[in-house]
Amino acid sequence: MQTTATETPAPPAFLPDDWRQGAFLGRMDFGDGPTPVLIHDGRLFDLSAVAPTISDLLNQLTPGTLPEGGRDLGPVEAVSVDLQWAADKRDGLPRLLSPIDLHCIKAAGVTFAVSALERVIEERARGDAAKANEIRATLSERIGTDLRAVKPGSEQAALLKQALMADGLWSQYLEVAIGPDAEIFTKGPTLSAVGWGAYIGVRSDSAWNNPEPEVALVCDGRGRVHGATLGNDVNLRDFEGRSALLLSKAKDNNASTALGPFIRLFDATFSLDDVRNAEVGLTVTGEDGFVLNGRSNMALISRDPLDLVGQTIGKHHQYPDGFALFMGTLFAPIEDRDAPGQGFTHKKGDIVTITSPRLGTLTNKVVGCDEAPAWNFGLSDLMRNLARRGLI
Repeated sequence: MQTTATETPAPPAFLPDDWRQGAFLGRMDFGDGPTPVLIHDGRLFDLSAVAPTISDLLNQLTPGTLPEGGRDLGPVEAVSVDLQWAADKRDGLPRLLSPIDLHCIKAAGVTFAVSALERVIEERARGDAAKANEIRATLSERIGTDLRAVKPGSEQAALLKQALMADGLWSQYLEVAIGPDAEIFTKGPTLSAVGWGAYIGVRSDSAWNNPEPEVALVCDGRGRVHGATLGNDVNLRDFEGRSALLLSKAKDNNASTALGPFIRLFDATFSLDDVRNAEVGLTVTGEDGFVLNGRSNMALISRDPLDLVGQTIGKHHQYPDGFALFMGTLFAPIEDRDAPGQGFTHKKGDIVTITSPRLGTLTNKVVGCDEAPAWNFGLSDLMRNLARRGLI
């Protein structure tokens, strides 16, 4: 973002409208390595002297409070970062990174009735998009309303399970949709997530895939929730549809996880109840002129966010560096993009924009996983970088 002497600088477009009232934690690379930063009271602060990583910072911080100290870098309006694919790249500009670092990247699946139906459809279609419409019509008529009405793990859910089993309609996906145990899986390795303005990867050997716009909670090593951010949990529907045992190939690929732009910390202006009622918007704009729009509301989720956190961490599993938890998506695009009955799938060059009024905007551009910048900055690289900078 460049301005003339007579223009009033505008804040970065990825921030929410009420950014001046909130506190936003993230990571930027100013040229020497990942740096924790905070946006608060209209200014940007370098927190690297307070804590070298976001993980360390949140482990020290009491939820609902803000980090103290930090080096004032100036007004937020003066911040300028480039999209990774910008044609007019300017040397020396900082990069906006994923707002998490040492956290494990976890995800909850099948937490909305619509996504539950679509997973069952994938399973029955064996990953063939052309068969999806016929199966969708049959399943929606039989169980769509029932799924939305039941509480997972309840007596009513158990009765619905028995009825569906009798009809030959039961599925492993319905088990996690309405059963007592949520589907919690590891989306990707620590440090593998990309941030705002980065390429996002889809495997070139996938012919049926889609974005999964979600709200993600960010928790410390004790499972305390500090805030939330936006995420794209890219899914390969053909891979997972062929077999649920291919979940790792469907989910964990180069650049296939995006988070950002910042973690909005809980404070007097933003709470877990705001997350529970968050509106999430999705726009996919293709180079072929195709445009996909959608909206969802977290109020339609089948399990409370704190239930999902409780099923992620506890006596059976710990995450000392904390974790980010994707909470599932209501979106499963079915609009035909090319031939009738083929549904939606990504094409290279798609711009994916995920928005929420209180969390901002996450924007990424789709490329093949093999074409996205290789992930070559791991944990040992981060430790060496922080040591060289005198931060650890």
